[in-house]
Amino acid sequence: MAVPRTYSFTRYLAAKKSVDDRALNRHVLETLARSLPILNSKGPLRVLEVGAGIGTMVERLLAWRVLDKAAYTAVDSDPEVIDEARRRLPEWSVSCGYATDLQGPNTMALKKGDQDMLVEFEPREIGEFAYREKGNRSWDLLIASALLDLVDVPSFLPRLFSLLRPGGVFYFTINFDGVTIFQPEFDRTLDAKIVRLYHETMDQRIVSGRPSGDSFAGRHLFTNIQACGAELLDVGSSDWVVYAVSNGYPQDEAYFLHHIIHTIRTALEGFPDLDAELLDSWTRERHDQIEQGILVYIAHQLDFLGRIPD
Repeated sequence: MAVPRTYSFTRYLAAKKSVDDRALNRHVLETLARSLPILNSKGPLRVLEVGAGIGTMVERLLAWRVLDKAAYTAVDSDPEVIDEARRRLPEWSVSCGYATDLQGPNTMALKKGDQDMLVEFEPREIGEFAYREKGNRSWDLLIASALLDLVDVPSFLPRLFSLLRPGGVFYFTINFDGVTIFQPEFDRTLDAKIVRLYHETMDQRIVSGRPSGDSFAGRHLFTNIQACGAELLDVGSSDWVVYAVSNGYPQDEAYFLHHIIHTIRTALEGFPDLDAELLDSWTRERHDQIEQGILVYIAHQLDFLGRIPD
């Protein structure tokens, strides 16, 4: 594909589904699946996903038969991605043979065989959602994917855990952990500098006056989770590894890579410690490598499964 002239975040989220599918740690996922039958024996499993995006985790957990009977609440602060989830999920469910019942603008039921799920979309900031629901509703399973490296975890995590019932389980996936690799090398010194500065932009991100990111969020979750009094059940790596095969990059992963390069370029634009012409050269070369099918991209990440005390 040619280098995109414009970039779409919703397309990026769709393009990275196949990347996430490969990356998710299957041992951690199997441990989750084994724990689900005992979480709620009196009715559908109550699942809350924060930062739910366009609903790809819903699709995945149904397609992989991790969830059978569930009431799934999908929360995201971005109305655009929630709109895309509401458009996308009915199309996906019909294509996969699910009977689909739209029960309102934000609610749909999916059923196929012994799988029966009610999905409720919430276009709302998670802090506002947690404040509204605390003491009113609680969930058996809490999911956050590719989210916790974008927030101030020490202040964010207690609010999340307040939404779990006693003994509830959490599943935190695709937590970035400080390693970004591009191959082949463009210039070893420049590559290292660009990656280092890009990671620094994660650590320096401020949203609404508060720190909002951590380039080592994955490893720091061990301490942050334990500080909340929660128990770890399983942890494993979930690295993104993107490369072309004989007929090119799988699915829409070339776009995914272009978007990653664009994100880095945008984050470092005007950075005082980086020559603008060198950054432009690096960016052009990486886009060209994607078009040639030779760029390899690796990002180290971690998945966590745990429970809060009864």
